[in-house]
Amino acid sequence: MQFLNTANALLVKELGPLGPLIAVGGLGLLLVLLTLPAFLKHRVDPMEKLQRSLKAEAEAKRKPKGQALRSSDRGDKLEKFANFLEPKDEKEMSAARLQMLQAGYRSKDAVRTFHAIQFALGMAALFGGVIYTLILSQSQHLSNQTMLVYALLPGAAGYYLPKRYLQGRIENRKKEITNGFPDALDMMLVCVEAGQSLDQSIIRVAQETRAGYPALADEFEMVAHEVKAGKDRVSVLRDMGERCGVPDIASFVTVLIQSASFGTSIADALRVFSAEMRDKRVMRAEEKANKLPTKLTLGTMLFTVPPLLIILIGPAVMGIATTLGGHP
Repeated sequence: MQFLNTANALLVKELGPLGPLIAVGGLGLLLVLLTLPAFLKHRVDPMEKLQRSLKAEAEAKRKPKGQALRSSDRGDKLEKFANFLEPKDEKEMSAARLQMLQAGYRSKDAVRTFHAIQFALGMAALFGGVIYTLILSQSQHLSNQTMLVYALLPGAAGYYLPKRYLQGRIENRKKEITNGFPDALDMMLVCVEAGQSLDQSIIRVAQETRAGYPALADEFEMVAHEVKAGKDRVSVLRDMGERCGVPDIASFVTVLIQSASFGTSIADALRVFSAEMRDKRVMRAEEKANKLPTKLTLGTMLFTVPPLLIILIGPAVMGIATTLGGHP
């Protein structure tokens, strides 16, 4: 403790009141500069290098002669920072990719771009906080703890703001899928009963629900494209349930898989399941309606009771105050 006090006094003496803040900022910048080359010069796995070379050779063989090289995009610009911007653990990387898919970002470099934006926004907010603290310290006397809070708090807010935006986008997308799924299921049932196959009905539902529920339409369209590409329908449906993250979609996928496994009629399964989804939608609406009086109670207490008390008790209080004030 005595060493910290001595170091603090020495920094204040040499660098002024902002000496501790300047020292902490310089130390953080030094650590970033020391660790960044280690991430950039990370040794590439031989197997990964071999896979990249084989992939490049295959693309070169498929590319016709005289075709210009593709222009570099945002992913190529961030490729050299992949070891710094992407998680190293396979589970963390899978979880990050799943979050990007649930938010609607299907690009292969979505995780890398998100971490780049998060890092850039955090550093920019930290720089802004330091500038604001320096300007504020010229007119007011601030303690070291207050200056650290003013400098670091914007950086932390800027770093976690993209995460908050991503979580909000995921929740909004899940709500959109949940609200539009009963109507899409009814339309799919009509298409199947009209004689169309399941794949054709999925394509039709994706086209019809595009205007009202684009997120749900994107999921059905992806399922149709993957099935056309030759992927197993069971795995495609399971991937859809995992991407959406909605319990109703997961139940729908289970129903279709079981119907295909046991050879039962898909129309009968969809009819029963669509009736259940309609009942769940009605129950969700009733639940929101039952919560409404409880939510209105707080507003009623805040905006109705105080004015009523002022009207009823105010004259009596004024009369008592006037009587006591006139007769000490």
